[in-house]
Amino acid sequence: MSPHAASPAKRMLSALTAPAFSLLIALLVTTALLAAVGASPGRAYLTMLEFGLRPDSLVSAVNRSTIYFFAGLAVAVAFRMKLFNIGVEGQYRVAALFAAVVGASVNLPGPLHLALVGLVAVLAGALWAGIAAVLKVWRGVSEVLSTLLLNYVATAVIAYLLADFFAVGSASGSTPELPPSARLPELDGLVSLFGLSLPAGAHLGGAALGAVVLGMAVHLMLTRTRYGYDLKASGLNPVAAHVHGIEPRRMILLTMLVSGGLAGLAGLPDLLGNTYSYGVDFPSGAGFTGIAVAMLGRNTPVGIALSALLFGFLERSALILDIQGLPKEIVTIMQGVIVISVVGAHEVVRRMDVRRAARLMREESVPVVTPEPVRPAT
Repeated sequence: MSPHAASPAKRMLSALTAPAFSLLIALLVTTALLAAVGASPGRAYLTMLEFGLRPDSLVSAVNRSTIYFFAGLAVAVAFRMKLFNIGVEGQYRVAALFAAVVGASVNLPGPLHLALVGLVAVLAGALWAGIAAVLKVWRGVSEVLSTLLLNYVATAVIAYLLADFFAVGSASGSTPELPPSARLPELDGLVSLFGLSLPAGAHLGGAALGAVVLGMAVHLMLTRTRYGYDLKASGLNPVAAHVHGIEPRRMILLTMLVSGGLAGLAGLPDLLGNTYSYGVDFPSGAGFTGIAVAMLGRNTPVGIALSALLFGFLERSALILDIQGLPKEIVTIMQGVIVISVVGAHEVVRRMDVRRAARLMREESVPVVTPEPVRPAT
């Protein structure tokens, strides 16, 4: 190791600087806007904290954060190769539709049924993302443009399939309801094993346990596998990676498929733990939130988990603002400012790291001359 290599504490500080700076900017901007419209910033924040820290609110925030965690992981895997998968929104909605249709059409034992629904969601999300991958590899179409436009295509395709093929004739136009064997179990019993109790009416969804397992699996994939090494090398320097035998077209295709497969899981917490069917009123918007979650979390599973919990907490806390006569839009504004400021903060931190590295290189290039000891004449 180089004597000038950054210590673990310095690396951690560098990783936390951009997110902390982004949150500070978001807080300052939101405070200024609240003061401009005549609302008390202190009262708004105190109201959010009091409501958000209630036990039932914390459980609800954790349940919501699992959705953002899955979406954030999907975005992060693509980001590591400098690919911008803006289509997570369409990918998880298409995946949820086909998972709902397949899940309602078969009868299997619980674990097998859940595994089948999850597999269908992963495959559907991967195939939808694969459209953008094929366009980029063989036609040179930017994945930013193709994935963004595929969100609108997904909306139209889903509406058509629901109207003409999959809906069961209800007023809302939804797929048949999933049987009990295809529903996620609640983790209330697991929580009680640790001596904790949940408030009345609050239930911790089984997706939280799945998020922990998936987060560990993705971390191992990125840090302990050949694919993870190839992904990092391709993102850092595609030309050098190609020289060392890493085929860029294959990596683009594979990475977009992995990203789409992870995106397909983002709809399962709602499908298997809340709605039990897919309809025109199925919850949406998690794909775009996942972009902000991944950026704030620095594209690491641990960072994405913390970022997802923050966004889940903010959304839950916003529910009380309308009742108190405060603008609930401040949470949306705060999330938007986080996205904008995190980009700028990352660039500032990157330039600081580049300058530090250049200074260390200059210091190492200066020769150090050690005078020879004076020897007595013989």
